[in-house]
Amino acid sequence: MDPSSNSPGSPGPLLDIRGVSKTMGGKLILDEVSLNLNKGELKVLIGPSGGGKSTLLQCAHFLVVPDAGDVFLDGESAREMGKKDIRLFREKIGMIFQDFNLFDHLNARDNVAVALRRVKGMRKAPAYKRAEEELERVGLGGKEDLYPAQLSGGQKQRVSIARALAMDPKVMLLDEPTSALDPELIGEVLNVIQDLFQSGMTMLMVTHQVGFARHLTKEILFMEDGRITERGSPEELLDENSPSRAGLFCRKLSEVTGR
Repeated sequence: MDPSSNSPGSPGPLLDIRGVSKTMGGKLILDEVSLNLNKGELKVLIGPSGGGKSTLLQCAHFLVVPDAGDVFLDGESAREMGKKDIRLFREKIGMIFQDFNLFDHLNARDNVAVALRRVKGMRKAPAYKRAEEELERVGLGGKEDLYPAQLSGGQKQRVSIARALAMDPKVMLLDEPTSALDPELIGEVLNVIQDLFQSGMTMLMVTHQVGFARHLTKEILFMEDGRITERGSPEELLDENSPSRAGLFCRKLSEVTGR
């Protein structure tokens, strides 16, 4: 599709990843990967470790610049943006990592407010008010003064989600947001993700929580060796009798994890 046919504000995908390739350390990590997300849509990426899923999310955010291809947000090309505009582009895409990336010396309120103050230039009082609202939204009302060392893994991840939400993103990218959590803490983070989706947030999620994801998404993308090799509905790919590579992968994953 010609990029000019999807001008800013026109009908079309909210996030459009087109032919993205990336080589790192002499190894091809992404090989002409394309996918798109419409507003309010959740798509799930699954596949073996080392298949390129995390790198794809980083390229979608332009934290990692693709060697080829482009990413369009609401019809605007990231590759054509200058430094100021690419910063604004990244502000519109929330990124949730596996390992929380919180500042240990800041309490929950300040961890959420820091980007509002430093990036958006908000004054302290309104930044704190917004931080407290987002912490309340993810179920952490009353935990504002606690530091990361005083929080469980699930609570830390919810602080990181609140921090992303405070920037008013159009899209959320979630890179295995529960992989660093103990099993009993996974549910509290998944509940927040489900609430966000039901409120209309657009999301691309890498996860091994396939049982959870299959009830929310209409399309699962299976990725290995730097390419999306299968895509389809959960019923098409994950049915117990499905011959798909995705189905085989998930059945083996279930045997290992017991989920």
